[in-house]
Amino acid sequence: MDATFWAFVALVIFLGVILYMKVPKMISRSLDERADNIRTELSDAQRLREEAQQLLSEYQQKRKEAEKEAGDIVASAKREAEMLLTEAQKKTDEYVVRRQALAEIKIGQAERDAVNEVRSSAVDIAVEAARKLLGDNIDAKASAELFKASLLDMKAKLN
Repeated sequence: MDATFWAFVALVIFLGVILYMKVPKMISRSLDERADNIRTELSDAQRLREEAQQLLSEYQQKRKEAEKEAGDIVASAKREAEMLLTEAQKKTDEYVVRRQALAEIKIGQAERDAVNEVRSSAVDIAVEAARKLLGDNIDAKASAELFKASLLDMKAKLN
């Protein structure tokens, strides 16, 4: 009986104890439980992956809608800005036309005032000159008649 025999006997006893204690069933059960846990985890992971895919597609759809809405807002803002620019340009043009017409009216009035002032001064000078000339050479009665005639003549020319 050598050491090999005793090693063989110890091995047989060890295997007997393992079989008696139902270690293979415990290992099998443990492996089955682990396989079930792995299957459960895989199915949960698959379910979570599908939910994540669904959420991803929803967010992508929302992003596309938001981008479209933002594009619409930008286009609307551009149209509104163009309308405001056109309206401002129109109002500016109208303002310039009104100011130009007002300036032309003021210039015309100033011209008329200047012409009237020059005419008035010319009449006053002519009357004064006629008075001096006539006052020196003609008597008072003839002077008054000549003065009235020249005034009537000047009034007729002004009208």
